[in-house]
Amino acid sequence: MDIFDKVNNQKGNLGQYAKQAHGYFAFPKLEGEINSRMIFRGKEVLTWSLNNYIGLANHPEVRKADAESAEKWGLAYPMGARMMSGQTSRHEELEAQLADFVGKPDAFLLNFGYQGMVSIIDALVNRHDVIVYDSESHACIMDGLRLHQGKRFVYPHNDMENLHKQLERATKWAEKTGGGILVITEGVFGMAGDLGKLDEIVAMKQEFDFRLLVDDAHGFGVMGATGAGAPEHFGVIDGIDVLFGTFAKAMAGIGAFVACDEDVCGFLRYNMRSQIFAKSLPMPIVEGSIKRLELLRTKPELREQLWTISNALQKGLTEAGLEIGCTESPVTPVYLSGSVAEGTQVTMDLRENYNIFCSIVVYPVIPKGQLLLRLIPTATHTLEDVEYTVNAFKDVAKKLKEGKYSNLKFADIFKQ
Repeated sequence: MDIFDKVNNQKGNLGQYAKQAHGYFAFPKLEGEINSRMIFRGKEVLTWSLNNYIGLANHPEVRKADAESAEKWGLAYPMGARMMSGQTSRHEELEAQLADFVGKPDAFLLNFGYQGMVSIIDALVNRHDVIVYDSESHACIMDGLRLHQGKRFVYPHNDMENLHKQLERATKWAEKTGGGILVITEGVFGMAGDLGKLDEIVAMKQEFDFRLLVDDAHGFGVMGATGAGAPEHFGVIDGIDVLFGTFAKAMAGIGAFVACDEDVCGFLRYNMRSQIFAKSLPMPIVEGSIKRLELLRTKPELREQLWTISNALQKGLTEAGLEIGCTESPVTPVYLSGSVAEGTQVTMDLRENYNIFCSIVVYPVIPKGQLLLRLIPTATHTLEDVEYTVNAFKDVAKKLKEGKYSNLKFADIFKQ
């Protein structure tokens, strides 16, 4: 069998729709200035799909810092991996500021969040160790788990009673192998918007011996009194052994970091293969991140505006009779019932007739018969945007319930 046979015969769960979806549902092009309104297929749309939580993407101070650092340094410097020739005092300064912001002794910069999380898991555990993880963990965590050659146990999403049982199993296994236990969860789950039960997990340390790794991609810069993240929100930062955050959400940038005790951070610096063998973050990214972090710390009004919009949106959708699940963060899912074909037509109706752009999630990512439209509020949205969006969603939900979206096969939708 030719290894390329799968290209035509086994396209994958998402790839099977590529011909019909490409450019519209998948790989759509949003053009223009990053803002609450952008251009899609030649017309302006109200955009609820960008992880620009507190509006830093086009903040004038950010744009100025990005431009000045690019002019000063170019995009190549420093040239090489940090361990070899890519280390600078500004990389170290950003790490120190990040560690201070999230309340940890040390931090280590990562080129990308996804590969960073994969590599953190790979570096921390060996075949004797046991991993216990939440069933709805992000794909980067799942890919990290695939590298683990030892035992792993999964607990149903946020089910603390079951986590207790899995920790009992993990403890017995670790006693046999002489290994340790790593529990992995998220601060904010990016699809449903609910929070990992960090306080309850940390409390289990009184009974079990384990280390806790938290992916706080959607919590960093958003949750907590100062925006330091979900651990600050729960008041358990000291109980989080390894904290991961990304620049791709609240900081509207590229890169990520891991924060922990100095000895653990030092170990990761010398053992994370994705960083040891990868080029250092370019200086404009580092300088721009320092400016973004400064604004996170000194402009609380941006975060307050985000929460004003988030609360109004979620309150409005709920009062309109729409189901938004158990979100406790700005992430706002809207759950509907229908087929994949109906979901695509709901999305098209929103984009073409209401000029609203949001992301759709369908089977097999979520159970068959369910539809999820995910809205990401930002500080750049207005209460008028919220009111308009709530009314639009109320309309399409009513149409869906009345069967006004035809139940065509997905491939036939664009033939109408």
